[in-house]
Amino acid sequence: MKKQLLVASVLAACSVMQAQAGSLDDGNLSISGFGTLAAAKSNTDTAKFARYNQATGVGDSPRLGLDSNLGLQATYKINDWLSGTAQVLTRKNTSPSFTTDLTWAFLKMKVNDEINVRVGRVVIPAFLISDYQNVGYANTMMRPPIEVYGQDPIENVDGVDVNYQHAFGDTNFTAQAFFGSSRGKLFVPTAGGSVAKYRAPAQGVSLSLERGPVTVRLGHARAELHSDNLLPINSLAATLTQVGFGQLGRDLGIVDGKKMSFTELGVTVDWNNIVIQSEYAQRRAHDPVYIPETNSWYAMAGYRVGKVLPYYAHAAVKGAGSSITVPAALAKIPTLNGAVNNLLISPEQSTDLIGVRWDFAKSMALKVQVDRVKPKVKSGQLIFTPAAGQKDSVTVVAAGLDFVF
Repeated sequence: MKKQLLVASVLAACSVMQAQAGSLDDGNLSISGFGTLAAAKSNTDTAKFARYNQATGVGDSPRLGLDSNLGLQATYKINDWLSGTAQVLTRKNTSPSFTTDLTWAFLKMKVNDEINVRVGRVVIPAFLISDYQNVGYANTMMRPPIEVYGQDPIENVDGVDVNYQHAFGDTNFTAQAFFGSSRGKLFVPTAGGSVAKYRAPAQGVSLSLERGPVTVRLGHARAELHSDNLLPINSLAATLTQVGFGQLGRDLGIVDGKKMSFTELGVTVDWNNIVIQSEYAQRRAHDPVYIPETNSWYAMAGYRVGKVLPYYAHAAVKGAGSSITVPAALAKIPTLNGAVNNLLISPEQSTDLIGVRWDFAKSMALKVQVDRVKPKVKSGQLIFTPAAGQKDSVTVVAAGLDFVF
């Protein structure tokens, strides 16, 4: 019932904006939207499969919340060099129910034909498909692989970005730089699950080259992550302080802010009927922190037959070490020593997936996808797993309708 009411309220908002457009529309206002209506289930209820930063996942009963979303975007051209854009997105994220967030809200200033500046809430260009990762219709797969996209859950910042575009013959070059601060929530799946608020001053750059059917993109982002209500980590840090390991407790937490970076290299190819997409990413810590360092990647290949596109992908994430060295003296307290060392180990998993996309109508596509998730270390990125860990592979089946309007 809540889902129906939420969807109805968003549709009502669309109607209101369209009605207002009647008074504002002088040819400069454009309103568009996108959405996915999808159901998914897995073959087990002992662990849940979820997208990055989702508070609920799917088990052995069909659920709509994994991939379903609804977005609405409005852009108003104020004059030849200034415009404003806002986007709202309804989905399941850190809340068990559907919520609506303001994901974009910026003024765009055109300096010249090659340079523009945006001020407000903008997307962090951390990934190959950052600008449209929530638009199912714009993507081949049902969802971005969690092995890569789960390593950096921060999607936007309130600040400034500068975009430069230039054509060198048949090659288009784009450079983007941003800085600002992100505020939001992080879902922590341990101890039954909790939500922590965070603040993260961030900055970064992305560079891309596009020539014919090939696009190559390199992105780098840095952030200083702050949170004072990360309950499981704060509780462990307090215990460490009580037994004389206060420095280790401070190293684990992010109360005082810890610097992290994320670097990604991606490529897409859409040549004749062949579709290829791949990304490789590294997450690194530049201060002592509980968050493990990781290497992750995926590769997808598909072949288009008319309006049908079958595809296959493989994805994996592995630990790349820790920024914290545990004092040898902590071994005298085995329980606490085990808890700290286990915390510092990165979850590892791999996924093989097959799927098919059918563009059966204008601006609409049907997708069916089957993921075979293989947890390897600490139950991989599955949530709400057994205390002994999830060792068996999990199969996730999903089917959905993507649309834009």
